[in-house]
Amino acid sequence: MSARNSRANKAAARERLRLERERQAKKDRIRRQVVVAVSTVAVLAAAGGIGYAVMQANKPSAWEAAKDAKVVKPKNTEGENGTTVVIGKPAAKKTLEVYEDSRCPVCATFEQAVGETVKKDVDAGKYRLKYIGATFIDNSDNGEGSKNALSALGAALDVSPEAFMEYKAALYSAKFHPEESEDKFAKDAYLLEVADSVDALKNNAGFKKNVENGTFDAWALKMSKTFDDSGVTGTPTLRMDGKKVVAEGSDNAPMTVEQFNAAVDKALKG
Repeated sequence: MSARNSRANKAAARERLRLERERQAKKDRIRRQVVVAVSTVAVLAAAGGIGYAVMQANKPSAWEAAKDAKVVKPKNTEGENGTTVVIGKPAAKKTLEVYEDSRCPVCATFEQAVGETVKKDVDAGKYRLKYIGATFIDNSDNGEGSKNALSALGAALDVSPEAFMEYKAALYSAKFHPEESEDKFAKDAYLLEVADSVDALKNNAGFKKNVENGTFDAWALKMSKTFDDSGVTGTPTLRMDGKKVVAEGSDNAPMTVEQFNAAVDKALKG
């Protein structure tokens, strides 16, 4: 091989090597640009996700918003904000005040044992019933069921006093009342399931809409404040003429029909 050919071959090899290096460098630049672009998108997406999460976390809940919302009074209520709920015949001379929290297990025991007797007495005009609803169990475990059930009771009261009484009984029934640790009343679907057991509420579009829209949420909070301002510290509590109605020899509400009848008859005479 001549020296001339040897030099030409070497020059060609160097040129091929140079071109190969340029092609590789170009590929490396493109790869780095793609990585940077993808990383930027990922960072922006993460930042956006975090921002959205923070925004959602700082967004007021429905119940926080209800604190400042305009109060819609259910029908069949009286007084400021409609928090006076009295059911029964106007001619009845006495009024039995009943203080309850919808999630309260002792209230459920009371209603299952004595609720039907209370209803019969009210229907007969023996006395009227004044209902004061509480939500303190929600406060103790950061739940929403007491408030949500109270709002739904407002929706039932908007239908009729009878629907209210039947719905209240259903909420406290052995079939539907959950354990205190279960916040099942926080779910509208469950409250509507309970309502299906009440003829006046089953397939009632207006009632369903009011429950799902939280029409009476602000009212429920006002009713809860009425309980808080009453000085009552536990549920169930019964009062007549400002005096507690209790089982004989006890400071607690009567939990049987016999105890209840004896305590109420004594209060009616007092």
